[in-house]
Amino acid sequence: MTKKRNTSRDGFRNQLESVGLNKFKGIWDFIQSNDSLKRKVNKTIINNAVYKMPTRPHKLSAMAPYTSWDSLTDRTWIGRHLPPDPEFNKAGNLPPLEDLAVLFRKQEGKTIYSEKSTLLFPYWVQWFTDGFLRTDRYNRLKNTSNHGIDLSPVYGLNRKSTDMLRSHQGGKLKSQIINGEEYPLFYYDDPEKGVVKPEFDGLYEPLNDEKRLDPAKKAKLFAMGVERANVQIGYVMHNVLCLREHNRLCDLLAKHYPDWDDERLFQTARNIVMVLIMKIVVEEYVNHITSYHFNFIVDPPAFTNQKWYRQNWMTVEFSLVYRWHSALPETLTYDSKQIPMVDSLWNNEMLINKGLGPLFEETCSQPGSKIGLFNTSEFLIPVELASIDLGREAQLASYNDYREICQFPRVTDFDQITGDEDTQRELKRLYGDVNNIEFYVGLYAEDVPPNAAVAPLVTRMIAVDAFSQALTNPLLAENIFNEETFSPVGWEVIQNTNTLSDLVNRNSPQQDKKYKVTFDNP
Repeated sequence: MTKKRNTSRDGFRNQLESVGLNKFKGIWDFIQSNDSLKRKVNKTIINNAVYKMPTRPHKLSAMAPYTSWDSLTDRTWIGRHLPPDPEFNKAGNLPPLEDLAVLFRKQEGKTIYSEKSTLLFPYWVQWFTDGFLRTDRYNRLKNTSNHGIDLSPVYGLNRKSTDMLRSHQGGKLKSQIINGEEYPLFYYDDPEKGVVKPEFDGLYEPLNDEKRLDPAKKAKLFAMGVERANVQIGYVMHNVLCLREHNRLCDLLAKHYPDWDDERLFQTARNIVMVLIMKIVVEEYVNHITSYHFNFIVDPPAFTNQKWYRQNWMTVEFSLVYRWHSALPETLTYDSKQIPMVDSLWNNEMLINKGLGPLFEETCSQPGSKIGLFNTSEFLIPVELASIDLGREAQLASYNDYREICQFPRVTDFDQITGDEDTQRELKRLYGDVNNIEFYVGLYAEDVPPNAAVAPLVTRMIAVDAFSQALTNPLLAENIFNEETFSPVGWEVIQNTNTLSDLVNRNSPQQDKKYKVTFDNP
């Protein structure tokens, strides 16, 4: 049963900012009609968002509960926003892990669908974040990524893997044509025996789930940048899209600059693709998440002198903030039929048989599910519990502590977190007191505001890291983000690409049809 949430602990300034950004549409439309004014306001709002939390460098990483030179420089360890809290995580203080499954399991098996987002939204999130939120499978307090938006799922994590994926001809990535469409090469030479093609030997260490696949599914796995790249069809769709855009750009660049060699064509096309994705991140994806009337823009020179303009370093909290397992519904529509979501795992036939444009459009014709408690598909419940367990292993501070560092007042009662009485009752039964609620549980217990995609604390923490870690990308530096770096032709592509729809439609062979590609659920 849901009542109106008690907003008494939202904080006056937070409430004022929320009203200002979510009301007065006419004023926001006027601001955005003037380019100079829009850029000034864009800078002000982004800085306001980033400065809600202490800026990098983080004084601690998961290496140790104190600061050392190694903890400030060794980025194989994941960072952290708050020090570990052993007392909070002491044995017996927190509910048994298995008891918390009830908080995520769907009530009466019913999915709550999102009024805001299509299924494309969680597909994009998983693909995009997996490039930099890469928990080391042998030590969960470490991160195997490069901590930046480098599209490692497409290009690999290092030069060795990148070289394996390159054709070394005309700057292009290796590819094949199936049913008239371009795809990466297949990964396996002998799927029956699990033997990888010699040219991809050492590309990555396959996950155990991949090793256990039947040969028919293994035979259709693509050679892509990281070990998780084939894990779910949404992930594969985005990887294939970037491969096609990269190779399309190589042809375009080669046509205009015939004296360029393979290396320059590859590096320039790669740079352009990465900037296109960052532009979509800020100008389409982030704008979808918020409920604001103001739409953010990429304006790199505006932030070079800000104190948050520092080297990227992903944190354990950011990793948990982005675990939106509840956004994937139990079933999806494929070829106009309902199929279990689990059937979309390791199943590249779905894309090969349907084609990229039609699959994107069908994905966008159905809603994702609402992000929050009591809405996770059964096959992902163990992943939710593993996320809580990671927070305990990292000895994260409480949900209230993270509210405080994010400039929200500490809550004093359960109805200040959510208006849903069933959620309040379960939280009270399991935790007893609001001060005992764990970070991960608190994140998803909060009510999602109208016309927003995620709850307030999630939104705030995403804003901090999304802006401060996207806009610090070297390709967006004021002396690099220019025509000289990307070429006049590449610069024009960047300026004229505004949405994911632009990318999909120019990389689909059916040019007589425009596919509908959107995060927004109509």
